[in-house]
This record gives sequence, C-alpha cells and structure tokens, in this order.
Amino acid sequence: MKIFLDTADIEAIKRANDTGLLDGVTTNPTLIAKTGKTFHRIVEEICNVLSGPVSAEVVAETAADMLKEACEISQVAPNVVVKIPMTVEGMKAVKTLEKEKGIHVNVTMIFSTTQAHLAAKAGASYISIVLSRLDAVCNESSILVEDTMRMLANYDYKAEVIAGSLKTQNHILSCLRAGVDIATVPENLFFQMFQHPLTDSGLADFKRDWARVVMK
Repeated sequence: MKIFLDTADIEAIKRANDTGLLDGVTTNPTLIAKTGKTFHRIVEEICNVLSGPVSAEVVAETAADMLKEACEISQVAPNVVVKIPMTVEGMKAVKTLEKEKGIHVNVTMIFSTTQAHLAAKAGASYISIVLSRLDAVCNESSILVEDTMRMLANYDYKAEVIAGSLKTQNHILSCLRAGVDIATVPENLFFQMFQHPLTDSGLADFKRDWARVVMK
C-alpha cells in the first residue's frame, strides 16, 4: 500500500520524505489556507520536495470552469494530480481531463460505492474515500472500502483507491486488509506507524544487556 501525507506543511513533507517511505501528497483548500501562501506557490514547493503524485483541488463548480482551472493547476509541475469533486459537473470534467487532456484526476468526497463506480467509469486515475467523515456519522468506513475494492475488481477498472483522512492505526489496518492502493495520513499518524511499545522495551533490553558485554 502506498502512503501519502495529507498536508500542505512543507517541513512535515520533508520529514516524512526523508524516511524514503513517502509516495505522494494530498492537499485541499483548508490545508493550503493554513499555510498563508498562494495556492500555486505551495503546490510548486511541495512538488519540488518529492517526485510522487501531488493532489491539488479545484474550487470551481461548473465543468467548464473546472476544466480551465485544472489545466492551469496541471501546469505547475508534471507530478500534479487535479482533485475534482464528486458532482455531476465534476464527472463531466473528469472525462475530458483524463481522455482528452491527459491530466490525471483524483475524484474526492466519495462516500458510497455507487459514487466510486461513477468516478471509475468517468476514467478517474484516483478515487478518494474520506474515512473519518463517514465514521463521524456512524457509517462503517471499512465496509465501504471493502465494497469499493470488490467493485473495481469486478469490472476491471484501473482507478486506484485512496483511503483519505485516516486518523488511527486501526484505519490503516482495515485498509491493508482490504487491499487499498493508497492511504493518506497526517504526519503524526505516519510516524506512529513506526512505533510499538514492545519494540521500545525490546530495544531497551538489548541496550541494557549489551552494556554488560566485554568487547575484547
């Protein structure tokens, strides 16, 4: 499973990228607004840090305006993926961007398998299911993830599933079991994945015991 960082924080991206295990980055208008920088500048800075996919979202609401905005965003760097919302107008734009413009699209705000099917049918490269929002309204996100993976396999769609907005390691575990292609996580969860109390206690034991070893 690929791991993307869900952030627009350049320093956080650098820290994760330094591990050699970061595959890409997703952003959204809220995350970019927090930086205080212009949209194009922050996207360009992120793309300069890593070569993997960097998702940047349009804010237009009509297909025509989405196409115009998407074409502008895609010019920032070759690894930019344009995020398009799951709407009727959005799906019109996806078809044109993927099939005519050759621009990779990440369809976001997906909360049902039928929505995921439409995004895949439109030709999206990526399908983003926002897990934490589902769990917040008492919907089991793990079931949606499993159903979506089964649907894509049934019809041999090529879209990659992005499990977005993961908050816990249990979320990550559910995605690993379902065979999800990509998980997007905040920086703190990314580094939590390296940790386990038994690892810490085991290393502490080794260090204590090694101190008693005579080298020569």
